[in-house]
Amino acid sequence: MQNLLQPPATLLPADDPAQSALDAALDPAAEADALPAVAAAHPAFSAAWAALATRAQVAGDPVSAYAFARTGYHRGLDLLRRSGWRGSGPVPWSHRPNRGFLRSLHQLALAAGEIGETDEAARCAQFLRDCDPAAGDALASG
Repeated sequence: MQNLLQPPATLLPADDPAQSALDAALDPAAEADALPAVAAAHPAFSAAWAALATRAQVAGDPVSAYAFARTGYHRGLDLLRRSGWRGSGPVPWSHRPNRGFLRSLHQLALAAGEIGETDEAARCAQFLRDCDPAAGDALASG
């Protein structure tokens, strides 16, 4: 039974070509420029931006991580809105196409914290939990 006080879950459409390109770019044997090439070829694909943010964070570059994560976050918001999201309601982690947006949001929270934007870090962490507590749990555990 659906809770009539809560909007229905938003399920983003799959982008199979972008996901396949990202999977190939994340292969350890891939060329170093493969990941930026995926983001350039598929700029609306949040998962590529989230992967770039993660790479930058691991490399100790929180400013680049912040920029990549913010791009993925905003591109994801655009797609959520086009998919019927009205600013609230579940964005389930269990639906793989949602994970790019949710990963971007998580990386934005981390990078914001690293550059001293503590209010934004807290807002992003809470927004992630509001979208789906399972996303926060999955991403916090690595």
